[in-house]
Amino acid sequence: MRETAFVWHELYMWHDTSTYAGLYRPGLTVQPLQHYESPEPKRRIRNLLEVSGLLDQLRRVAPADAGDADLLRVHTADYLAKTEAARGQNGLADAESPFGAASIDIARKAAGGAISAVKAVLAGQADNAYALIRPPGHHAEPDAGGGFCIFSNAAVAAAWALDNGCERVAIIDWDVHHGNGTESCFWEEGRVLAVSLHQDNWFPQNRGAHTDVGAGAGLGKNMNLPLMPGCGHGAYVYAFEQIVLPALEAFRPDLIMVACGFDSSIEDPLGRMLLHADSYRALTQMVLDAADRLCGGRLVFTHEGGYNPATTPFLGLAVVETLSGRDTGISDPSLPAHLAAAGQDLQPHQQAHIDALRDFFRQQPGCPLAAEAT
Repeated sequence: MRETAFVWHELYMWHDTSTYAGLYRPGLTVQPLQHYESPEPKRRIRNLLEVSGLLDQLRRVAPADAGDADLLRVHTADYLAKTEAARGQNGLADAESPFGAASIDIARKAAGGAISAVKAVLAGQADNAYALIRPPGHHAEPDAGGGFCIFSNAAVAAAWALDNGCERVAIIDWDVHHGNGTESCFWEEGRVLAVSLHQDNWFPQNRGAHTDVGAGAGLGKNMNLPLMPGCGHGAYVYAFEQIVLPALEAFRPDLIMVACGFDSSIEDPLGRMLLHADSYRALTQMVLDAADRLCGGRLVFTHEGGYNPATTPFLGLAVVETLSGRDTGISDPSLPAHLAAAGQDLQPHQQAHIDALRDFFRQQPGCPLAAEAT
């Protein structure tokens, strides 16, 4: 068993994304519904943790609000002033990302929740942590919000860690969408290894190319793994075995973070990948084992996407069970169908693509895989 910290606050669910219909504004031809980024998937993760009995076995950590100094480690002063001016008002982070009157304060609590999770792990109060926070963060740029995100939660927490004893931090992002905000925050930062596995050219479009490898001190430390739509369990595991885990081994981080999106799952409405609950168990176990080998088990998950309210709770339960080493006996009712779906095994064209990515990174100056290959 492991001591797993769990960060949650009811206010995360009060971030208001208005009455959109998916990503459409309601109007005379669009019937009102709800925004894709609604409270339900995350609230239902928390509720399933409770009814399973697992919540009582986690170390509850109350989130603090991120202060100006915390946010300014990765965001610009102008952007911070812009968000402060929007406090108490309804607004838009971008055309598809509405926020309500309380959302700026809640976004500070989300970024602060990520920091609180890191603090608990670095202080030895927990072996690892899951921060179930909202709004998400990995699309927030240093000078702009967007993609449902206001502040770059994982980046804010990683920057805090660098200022509080960590020399190197690795961030693995397996959300189906490219982690453009995290990439931008650390584009020239050699102390952060940012690895994003995402659906190729999906969101944001024209971002996340494998040739985007960072600059300056960060050259080679930004690793994008754009995967073609339809990748399942076998492709993701192979990408981890061939690229992600060797990069971690060579980089030797003091802390590993995972920007954990569940929208790479087979029934998510905002992605076209095929992962299932056992995929997330396997990927979590691989990162957990790497953390044990490399950094004393110090591992922090921050929640990102995942938009199917019926299936996402079972994916979250699978991850938290794996982090804590506890088995509730509860399984996703759809798992047998997901396991049997065509395309779950590694396909030859997927293997060739991942091999080509690996070989590319081995040639990039500053990339951990280049050091690993010599």
